[in-house]
Amino acid sequence: MPAAHDGAAPRRSALDQFSLRDRVIVITGATGVLGESMSLAVAEAGAKVAVLGRDAGRAAARVAAIRAGGGTAMSVLADVLDEGQMHAACSEIVDTWGTVDGLVNAAGGNLPGATVGPDQDLFDLNIAQTRAAVDLNLFGTVIPTTVFGRVMAAHGRGSIVNVSSLTAQRPLTRVLGYTMAKKAIEAYTQWMATELGLRYGGALRMNAIAPGVFLTEQNRHLLLHPDGTPTERAGKIIAATPFQRFGQPEELTGTLIYLLSDASRFVTGETVMVDGGFNAYSGV
Repeated sequence: MPAAHDGAAPRRSALDQFSLRDRVIVITGATGVLGESMSLAVAEAGAKVAVLGRDAGRAAARVAAIRAGGGTAMSVLADVLDEGQMHAACSEIVDTWGTVDGLVNAAGGNLPGATVGPDQDLFDLNIAQTRAAVDLNLFGTVIPTTVFGRVMAAHGRGSIVNVSSLTAQRPLTRVLGYTMAKKAIEAYTQWMATELGLRYGGALRMNAIAPGVFLTEQNRHLLLHPDGTPTERAGKIIAATPFQRFGQPEELTGTLIYLLSDASRFVTGETVMVDGGFNAYSGV
C-alpha cells in the first residue's frame, strides 16, 4: 500500500489544482492559430505568458489580447531552430520574471515540399524539404526544451508539453515529413519524461498533446475549397471522426491546462489525443 502523499505536493482543492497562478509559461509558436488559443487560456488560468514567435505583429497582438483580459504577457521574438536566439529569449524572460515554470512546444507544422502527392512517384522525395519538416517539428521541440528545461531544473519545478499529432498514431497520406517528425516527438516525450523522472523525481515532467484535425492557415487550402465547402480529403477526415467535424482551437486548452498544472502532477510521458475520436474509430 503506497504511503499517503509520499513526495507529493500539499493537498489542494480540486479546482485549485488547475490554477497556473503566478507561474511563468513559455509558449513557442504562440503566433499561430492554435498558439493563440493556448496563450489566452494559459493567461486566463493565471500564468504570466511569454509569447514566443517570429512575427512581431502577431506577437504584439497576442500580448495585447492577454493584457486586455487582465493577464500578464510579454512578446519574445526568436526562432526555435536557432540555439543562440533561444538562449537570448530565455535570458530576456528570466531577467523579466525571474524563472520559467512551464514550456509549451507549439511551434511546428507541415511544409508543402515535404509531402508526397497521389500522382507523384513514391520514391521521388524532396529530401531537403522532408528534412526541414523534421527539423522544424522535432528539433523545434528539442532545442527549446534544452534551453528552458535547464532553468526549470535549476528552480526545481517545471512541466513541458509538446505538440504531437494524430498522424503519429494513424498516419495520414501525403504528409510524410510531418508524420515522421510527430512520431519522433512522441518517442522524445517518453524518453525525456523517463530521464526527468529518474533524475528529478516529480519536479520536472514532460507530456504531449496530439490534436486531431484543426483548421489552421497551413492546412486550410487542403481542407476547404475557396467557397468554404470541404474538399474530398476533408470529407474523408470528417467521415473518420465520430464527432463528424474538425476541432476548434479552444478545445485543446483544457488538456493543456491540465498537463501544465498540478492536476496532472503524477502524469508524465503520456500523449493525450484530442481528436474527436478519430484514433479510436475503426470506420465500422
